[in-house]
Amino acid sequence: MAITASQVNELRKKTGAGMMDCKKALVEADGDIEQAIDLLRKKGQKVAAKRGDNEAKEGVIFAQAEGDKGYILQLNCETDFVAKNEDFRNFVQSLLDVGIKNDVDSAEKLMGLQYNDKLSVEEKITEQIGVIGEKLDLSNFAKITSEAVVAYNHPGNQLAALVALNKSGDSVEEAGKQVAMQVAAMNPVALNKDGVDQETIDRELAIGKEQAIEEGKPAELAEKISHGRLNKFFKENTLMSQAFVRDNKKDVSQFLNDTESGLTVTAFKRFSLS
Repeated sequence: MAITASQVNELRKKTGAGMMDCKKALVEADGDIEQAIDLLRKKGQKVAAKRGDNEAKEGVIFAQAEGDKGYILQLNCETDFVAKNEDFRNFVQSLLDVGIKNDVDSAEKLMGLQYNDKLSVEEKITEQIGVIGEKLDLSNFAKITSEAVVAYNHPGNQLAALVALNKSGDSVEEAGKQVAMQVAAMNPVALNKDGVDQETIDRELAIGKEQAIEEGKPAELAEKISHGRLNKFFKENTLMSQAFVRDNKKDVSQFLNDTESGLTVTAFKRFSLS
């Protein structure tokens, strides 16, 4: 049967597929829109199976704050060309919107949600694999909650951060933006030294001791030196102890307290493609 331009446009709006793919699917489905959608989804499954071993190192990261909650999502693709495509970015935003609407806190939970009245998020991603022709991977999704949450999206959307604070207000939000940029730039390993895992501590102690011995220090002195270097590691790599990037005479904790007495960060999240 003859396929009309309005049918092609309707299928494009529903799936995001290219005009030729939509027309081919409609021809194969004898003009049945729902059957054509199924055909495009099956195409996505075939492409996903073929490209399953491919590396998806490019992609887009979006963070968004909604009052006392913040959400951050990372969808990977194979090429920078796709990552910069406006339709792809709109699709990533639509996934984030689903996560926010349903208030989920993990990629696994998001994948199981309904994207629309026909498809789950997982099925929609599979469909988009067929549309785009690349492997797509919902690699990260997280949520944090506190009195106030601030989001920062770095230009290019390959890096984003969320910061949760124990107070709210205009001055707090502005300070939170500065700290979120700090998180993005400095990549702290934890909020403070109490949040650093034991494996990291043991590794830093071993490295510090080995370096001291290589410098000619006796073993008993090297042990003390390693603990001193561990404290330096805490200062440089935990958020609240880091020098504040906009005024390195203060650490982040002092900057926040100067903004408002008792203001502090309760949690943060940072996703990056590199």
